[in-house]
Amino acid sequence: MTGPVSEQAVTTSVLDELEKLVQHAQKENVPLEIDPQRSQLFELFVRAEGAGLVDEEEGPLSADEICRQLADRAGLTEAARLSTVQQAKLPAEHLSRMRVLWSMMRMWMEWTYAWKRWSEFHGEKE
Repeated sequence: MTGPVSEQAVTTSVLDELEKLVQHAQKENVPLEIDPQRSQLFELFVRAEGAGLVDEEEGPLSADEICRQLADRAGLTEAARLSTVQQAKLPAEHLSRMRVLWSMMRMWMEWTYAWKRWSEFHGEKE
């Protein structure tokens, strides 16, 4: 019998799955905004939200934090820093990954906003 899954385990698992999804979208040049990518992304959002990890201010799976974590994992943070220091363009591969991350981040932020305001439009009290 296993106990409840820790917050860190869920966070790591969701980040790992998001990273795979972003890599797939970039490699196959498919937008995250259409299925099956959109559905997979939304399922990860629901899982993270259900675990209480999506809070915009301090959640380990807020849109900002996910973007930061995945950018670090992909070397984008360092690539952007070097690009600035060297006053050079960001390599195409990094730019492509960044665009996919921005797309994912935008959708995650929209879902966070809609989820937060759901009760306001469905007659439920917070």
